Amino acid sequence: MSVTDGFETEVDLPLGIYEGLAGFRLAMRRFLAFSEAALADAQVTSQQYQAMLVVKTGPAGRIRIRELAEQMLMPHNAAVQLVDRLSAAGFVERTPSERDKRSVLVSLTVKGEQVLQMLARIHVGGMLANEPLLADSLARLRNLALLT
Repeated sequence: MSVTDGFETEVDLPLGIYEGLAGFRLAMRRFLAFSEAALADAQVTSQQYQAMLVVKTGPAGRIRIRELAEQMLMPHNAAVQLVDRLSAAGFVERTPSERDKRSVLVSLTVKGEQVLQMLARIHVGGMLANEPLLADSLARLRNLALLT
C-alpha cells in the first residue's frame, strides 16, 4: 500500500494550503541547514546527534542497541556500527545488561553529556528562531484543513 492511496486528487486545494506547506518546509530547511552547520562545528554527524538524544532519553539514560536501532529506524548492524563510532569518539560507553547478559546497554560518557548539552542548547535556539514561520504555517494549514 502506498502513502498516496486513498487521497482524493479531483478537488483543487486552496492556494493557502500550498503557502502553508511551503512556509513549513522553508522553516524546516532553515533549521536543518542551521543544525548541520552547528553539528559540523562540533564534529558530530546528524546521525550521531540523533543517537545521543535517543540514548539520553532512554530509561535511566541507557538504551539497548536493539532499541536504539528501532528508534533510529535502522538495521541492528547499522546501530552497532553507529555505537562503535560514538564510542571511538568518546561519546558513549557500553555496559553489559544486568538482567540479560546477552544485551548491551549504551549510555553517554561525561564527554557525550557535555557535547549533547551544548548541541541541545544551540538547537533549541535554532528552533525558536524559526518558531514564527512554523507557527504561522501550521496555523494556516490547520485553519484551511478544517475548511476543505
